[in-house]
Amino acid sequence: MKPEIHFSACPHDCPSTCALVVEKLDDNTIGRVSGNPDNPYTAGVICAKVARYAERTHHPERLTVPLKRTGPKGSGQFTEISWDEALDTVADAFKKATEKHGPETVWPYSYGGTMGLVQEGGLERLRHEMGYSIMRSTTCGGLVNTGWLAGFGRKIGPDPREMAEADLIIIWGTNAVSTQVNVMTHVARAKKNRNAKVVVVDPYENPTAKTADIHIALRPGTDGALACAMMHIAFRDGYADRDYMEKYTDVPGELETHLAAKTPEWAAEITGLSVREIENLAEVYFKTERAYIRLGFGLSRCRNGAVNVHAVSSIPVVAGKWKVPGSGIFFDSGGIYHLDFTLIHGLENKRANVRSIDHSRVGPALTGNKADLGDGPPITAMIIQGTNPMAIAPEQNKVRAGFAREDLFLCVHEQFMTETAMMADIVLPATTFVEHDDFYKGGGHTFLHYGPKIIDAVGQSRSNHDVICDLAKRLGAKHRGFSMSANDIIAETFEKSGYPSLDDMRQKHFYDCAESFENHHFLNGFNFPDGKFRFKPGWENIGPRGSELPALPDHYVAPGGVDDDHPFRLVTPPARNFLNTSFNNTPSSLKREIRPTLQIHGSDAKKYGINDGDPVTIGNKLGEVTLFAKIVDGAKPGVLVAEGIWQNAAFNGGKGINQLVSAEVAAPNGGVVYHDNGVWLKGG
Repeated sequence: MKPEIHFSACPHDCPSTCALVVEKLDDNTIGRVSGNPDNPYTAGVICAKVARYAERTHHPERLTVPLKRTGPKGSGQFTEISWDEALDTVADAFKKATEKHGPETVWPYSYGGTMGLVQEGGLERLRHEMGYSIMRSTTCGGLVNTGWLAGFGRKIGPDPREMAEADLIIIWGTNAVSTQVNVMTHVARAKKNRNAKVVVVDPYENPTAKTADIHIALRPGTDGALACAMMHIAFRDGYADRDYMEKYTDVPGELETHLAAKTPEWAAEITGLSVREIENLAEVYFKTERAYIRLGFGLSRCRNGAVNVHAVSSIPVVAGKWKVPGSGIFFDSGGIYHLDFTLIHGLENKRANVRSIDHSRVGPALTGNKADLGDGPPITAMIIQGTNPMAIAPEQNKVRAGFAREDLFLCVHEQFMTETAMMADIVLPATTFVEHDDFYKGGGHTFLHYGPKIIDAVGQSRSNHDVICDLAKRLGAKHRGFSMSANDIIAETFEKSGYPSLDDMRQKHFYDCAESFENHHFLNGFNFPDGKFRFKPGWENIGPRGSELPALPDHYVAPGGVDDDHPFRLVTPPARNFLNTSFNNTPSSLKREIRPTLQIHGSDAKKYGINDGDPVTIGNKLGEVTLFAKIVDGAKPGVLVAEGIWQNAAFNGGKGINQLVSAEVAAPNGGVVYHDNGVWLKGG
């Protein structure tokens, strides 16, 4: 029997948000998943892990029934219960917690396990009506968004499809081969059709760096110094576009004076690069009119991450590289979507002065840190959807201690028995994207996608939307969104947002939201009242720690991280076959990744008597973890790289890599410093 063909979009936390073609074998089963060739960004190409999605949807370890804890937290002792008993138990716990402490004691908690806007957003609607504590989302994008918006004022940039029209592409701070495969599709077109050169700026030799013509392996967290040296050269050698800056920027004269001391020699000492590498990179960039910088998240995940992003994003502004296709710099296109979230999030019920808690500070918050809780009550009840904080959140030992509290009621709605689900009082089985209706927007491109339900739910699993609606009714919530289907909400949101109807999207599957060339290239000005890019963003007005940051682009040395007792810089980027903690339990992904490894420069390995494959232990004041050595020479000495995120059980002691990551609120206003961890190293 020939499979039915359906169309959808990838729901995972990845900028590519790929347009998908999904085979339906029967009402309960999907077959192959492939890229939609009709979408001009996806262009028929998707990552291997999503191509194997049937392995995830039909995994034998899928949760299929509601469960109630019967043993100690984390013991894995559960018994099956009905949906009614499960939801009644959750509602009763929330009511009792609210009666004792007030509504802010309840903290609904979610993240990008699904990027579907209805399935992800329903928890906000419940939060706003009930007055529960707000979740401030900083973990992934807090630093990079702040750094970008500081200069541009809006998340938009040259259409990513323009990479195919570039003669030089600089991939800066993203391992696109592993995490954004569609970037490489358009890079390949530029190489084939224009003989484009590719430069990768990244601290280690990842799969993307291995494809590059030039790999700039700088020390982690020194991107701002490299950017300043490049701009110094632009002013020194006549590449700076003074007429452009006079029209489009705030303080070009101050910037030039400031950069006079930021020489290649100065930057070489900071970055670990040679002066020649810096000079050559600047020359090839400034001499190429169609030079496109594709910026990633990696350079932002440091204590100085926002400053790094702002400095790098200033380079094409100094050079005036915005006037032709295939030029400029791109990070994210989130600013182009004019979606009305009133219905999805229940914004009309949003209350003033409700406590807001930083998503990444879940460990300190659950262990009673008053800086996080403020004058409000302790967190005593939670529902978690779409995230696994027991593995991904920083300061994992505090996270574990917080979830182990006997006075904390925890409901986890999940597809698998994750580390976080193991700590729950009630576990609810969740659908995957092929089992519910939703729509998606891409940060790495310009498309909205509609993703319909393709097969029946596995077992008794239910969607995020259905669970929140059923829980809301038990709690007495009255918002009309709780009585609407997901498709009804999608249809009304499209209409109120001025987008094509749901019927149109069912037929066409996606919609291109791209704006004019002039808007994408800021030729109509930047998103500030005077239309000028901010070389001097006024960090002190952007966040509570803004006054600590340099006024103009610079190398900012933030306190914390590497010191005499912790001389190695640990970087924790994504593994090719995982996506955060998604896919880290699928057999094909585990077969390819094999085991947790620590990449160590050969000179460091020799000094510590470490051979390839040896068990090695790294640690700091937050904890320690054992991995297996992989000797490399594609990073600077003193840099350690642990790709992940592996299940905690893959490590000795059952504690994962993020126990070593600080949960500090990075300047100016938060974001996790996953690539800025000072550690010691021991062999054997």
